[in-house]
Amino acid sequence: MFKPNNQPSLFGFENELSNNQRTLLENSKEKWFYKLVFSSINEHDFRALYSDKASRPNTPVNILVSALILKEHKGISFDELVESVMFDLRFKTALGLEHIDTMPFSRATIFNFQNRVLQYQEQTGINLIEQVFDNLSAKQIKQLFIKADIQRTDSTLISSNIRKYSRIQLLVEVLIRLERILKKSDLQSIGELLQAYLRKGSDKYVYGLKSGDLPRELEKLGQVYYAVHSQIHQNPCYQNTKEFINFMRVYREQFVIVNEQLTPRPNQELHSGMLQSPDDPQATYRHKKDQHCKGYALNITETANPENPIQLLTDIAVTANNVDDSKILNDRLDIIQEKTPELNELHTDGGYGSEDNDKKLDNMGINQITTAVKGRESEIEKKIEQVSQWPDVYTVECPKQKAVSTPTKQRHKVRFDMNICKQCQLKDKCQIFKNKGRYYFGHNDYLLNRRNNNINTIPQNRQKIRPNIEASVKQFKVRTPNGKVKVRGLFKTSIFAFSLGIAINFGRIYKYLIDTGISGPILFEKARIGVGNCLNSLFFNSYAQKTHIKNQILAFFRFLSTLLQNKPVYT
Repeated sequence: MFKPNNQPSLFGFENELSNNQRTLLENSKEKWFYKLVFSSINEHDFRALYSDKASRPNTPVNILVSALILKEHKGISFDELVESVMFDLRFKTALGLEHIDTMPFSRATIFNFQNRVLQYQEQTGINLIEQVFDNLSAKQIKQLFIKADIQRTDSTLISSNIRKYSRIQLLVEVLIRLERILKKSDLQSIGELLQAYLRKGSDKYVYGLKSGDLPRELEKLGQVYYAVHSQIHQNPCYQNTKEFINFMRVYREQFVIVNEQLTPRPNQELHSGMLQSPDDPQATYRHKKDQHCKGYALNITETANPENPIQLLTDIAVTANNVDDSKILNDRLDIIQEKTPELNELHTDGGYGSEDNDKKLDNMGINQITTAVKGRESEIEKKIEQVSQWPDVYTVECPKQKAVSTPTKQRHKVRFDMNICKQCQLKDKCQIFKNKGRYYFGHNDYLLNRRNNNINTIPQNRQKIRPNIEASVKQFKVRTPNGKVKVRGLFKTSIFAFSLGIAINFGRIYKYLIDTGISGPILFEKARIGVGNCLNSLFFNSYAQKTHIKNQILAFFRFLSTLLQNKPVYT
């Protein structure tokens, strides 16, 4: 049964501390976490996870979600999290716990909670932890007056917490795990085929093979897979088991029937979306530069307006790592614009550029600024501008001249003055000169040309803001030793990413508040002085001045009321 968390009472363990201890605890990072994160989590978003019938109430949702965030913020394990909540007063403060002897959850409680969130996502397509991240970031951007009109985005590869299997090792491991669920009647007919693999295990079996044995071993495994498949593939008792699903997937991906015989697929037919490990069926493979990754891609977007005092993450996406960055951006653009409709300038690297993105960004009124050009660089710089949309009229400018376009049946054409071209020093490298002054192009070429030149049209202080997002990427990477997360599966990797994203935003806000001196006692003192000045000014004759002072006093009392309710206050 769902039950929201009650507000803490006035008498908790903090009243048993000394004045010095209370002061330190009140100004601690954990107390700010309680004010800025814990108190802002909407528990009612999670109501659907629990039964409507009268039953044992749930562990408070804001405690469980905050615990997941604290785990990633501190970079600790679940065991360390449970111990910290049990013995550390700062953790109890962050989770709003009133009494020293209160222990609201165990490891099993958190795992069961995550399973409920996963089941809800499978049913509705909504990740509730992502929803918490979106709600918190939207609230923080609004309260801190962060401008989200300019943003930047970048991605990184993160490996799943799985072993690296060779092709034969994977085939053997899948067979070994399948054997564990087979019935005795099935083992009697195919048990002998599996004994060689069961005795040694996948590691020792592969280590005992020589390189020249590998092709023959693949063919042998094909025969085993064919025999096992023939025996059990129609048995309904296996259909929904993880082991059987992995076996059938490997059977289809790794082998093909040729002349009524099961034959291993050639290496060139293997692809990055094939099963990488039976422990994480969703992981994919990607080779990027010097990095080999079996796992996922993490794409993050954050505010980037130079006028902002701090920059906050606005969007996080965890996807298969064999998806191109431009496709990831295309899928996220509608979501990003829905969360920050004021967005009009997006800074990316060259990998995010594509024809589809050019069209979509143009329709959305978002200017894409790329710091690198994807593809071969043109030897002669050209600038295409659209001077009329109805009818479509363009100008094409090279270093020596400019020409106006005329429409053709499918594209547009410009014709340059060949007399000028013949005198140009760049003519030997110019494709237009080689084509007798003719240049054909379409609207897509115009959008591409505009994207490549956008960086030259903005002020200089905004031309080098994209690389700063690499620092944000690094904040995620430090929680992935050797580029590997400590969990498996797309869902748990997403929970890690959203929880850490909330923690990163909180850390930036906390640092900003401390660096600017905006802490609880300082705010009260500033407010007291401000009210005193307001009262002294009430004798002004101007009605406008008196109204202004009155509004300031009312604002102070609203501020005081907010503090008493333990709601986050930034200014």
